[in-house]
Amino acid sequence: MIDTHSHIYLEQFHNDFNEVVNRAKEVGITKILLPNIDIDSISDMLKTVDRYPDLLLPMIGIHPSSVKANFAEDIKTIEKEIITGKYIAVGEIGIDLYWDKTFVKEQISAFHYQIELAIQHNLPIVIHMRDSYETIKNELGIYSNKELKGVFHCFTGNYEQAEWIINKGFYLGIGGVLTFKNSDLTKQLVNIPLDKLLLETDAPYLAPVPFRGKRNEPSYIKYVAERLAISYNIEINKLISITNDNAKELFNI
Repeated sequence: MIDTHSHIYLEQFHNDFNEVVNRAKEVGITKILLPNIDIDSISDMLKTVDRYPDLLLPMIGIHPSSVKANFAEDIKTIEKEIITGKYIAVGEIGIDLYWDKTFVKEQISAFHYQIELAIQHNLPIVIHMRDSYETIKNELGIYSNKELKGVFHCFTGNYEQAEWIINKGFYLGIGGVLTFKNSDLTKQLVNIPLDKLLLETDAPYLAPVPFRGKRNEPSYIKYVAERLAISYNIEINKLISITNDNAKELFNI
């Protein structure tokens, strides 16, 4: 399996990082993709990658919740990092209208700057979307004639949103929310082709049942895969094969 979205470079994993990696390998994880959060997290992320370079692959970007008034300076750092060729994607980027709307204009500007960098360097984007579907839909409209690819990370929307996203050539990142008792995500996804889905954890956040409310980690992706296989009524090995191929295609791995 490939965990396409995991923040295991954060402090929540400092005390047992090797054990977390070993558990991931034990359940059959072959790659873990690491999205960046802000300028300060770049160093820790790259040091983490250096510990397991065959397993871990980094992305570069500014999370929308990290975008502040001085975001233009941060973008310059992102530009310098991209040209090193270390990164497989521009992410995690996007728009978050749930936590704080103070810097909405800056979030939108940073989103566009980073999309342009992705196009320029032929990299996919990893989109964070929270309470912002319509805004992101509108902002992406100007790129309809450009070769832009990517994934909507942690998708929890409805079928109509999913259909629009995949029709624009994007993938849907599916994580622990799928397993929540109060989630109807399985019903929303049932008519979405499997070749448009990616598996992810978003560790340390959004742990699946039976670990909901606890620290998430890459090995828990098996619970997402199992639930998704049941929803699509296929063998889990077949589901893993399809979603792995999707990840390899999108991220060129």
